[in-house]
Amino acid sequence: MPPIRQLAFVVNAQKAGASELANALADIARAAGVAVQVTSEPTIPPGWLRGQDACCVIGGDGTILGVAVEAARAAVPVIGVNRGSLGFLTTFSDEEARANFSALLAGAYQVTPRSLLSCSAGATPGDLALNEVLIKDEAGLRLVRLEVFADSEFVTEFSCDGLIFSTPTGSTAYNLSAGGPLVHPGAEVIALTPICPHTLSNRSIIFHHGVKLRVRPRSSDARLLVALDGQRSLHVGASASVEIAIARERLLLVQRPDYSHFAIMRAKLKWSGSTAAEKRGG
Repeated sequence: MPPIRQLAFVVNAQKAGASELANALADIARAAGVAVQVTSEPTIPPGWLRGQDACCVIGGDGTILGVAVEAARAAVPVIGVNRGSLGFLTTFSDEEARANFSALLAGAYQVTPRSLLSCSAGATPGDLALNEVLIKDEAGLRLVRLEVFADSEFVTEFSCDGLIFSTPTGSTAYNLSAGGPLVHPGAEVIALTPICPHTLSNRSIIFHHGVKLRVRPRSSDARLLVALDGQRSLHVGASASVEIAIARERLLLVQRPDYSHFAIMRAKLKWSGSTAAEKRGG
């Protein structure tokens, strides 16, 4: 891969050791002749990543979610270094980052694209989500009755606490907690998972890549909360429809050359079994 010559750091200073690690990695980058810019602001402004070869995010998956939309729009690859807990997106550990950063800057990495969702509601400007779009009652106090359409074809009506529309990346987040399926990140699909459905036969549905989904409340006076990645929300007027599709943009994730999705899953989800190489520590 091309060497990295312009590098932005986004640091979650609330995470223990994140600032110290950022300083150490920035020193490695500067010693290699890489131009560096650093911020610890939780939200980066539009255009801040312009001209950067990569963005190194130090924190947890939530920190990456705060950067993902701007990075995707700027087509800047993201290096995730974990100083959080689970870390499905921040796949580099502190030790791996320190040991491999010079080689990574020189081009020893691979880039894997991750799909995002585009979401709009009525006249409200649309937005993007890396993990999921959540639709529920605005006050969160009652069941919602939501009709779902796929490419204008009626799918079904859900009576539930809400609906989660998830990307493959987000399948390990809220979707997993709600009993939804795990989806390989290379499968560009949308997973729909109802939260506590009133009808027990309502289960997750997987929609194809090009689908255009539309969700509308059955009640004309219903007011919906539409949350994106648990960080941003859309204002939805009464009886307005919500439209969801796979976005044109992709988040580019930087991974080690030997990155294995299923090795990460085994480690993070505590699955049983390991390969001979993993048993040897290789």
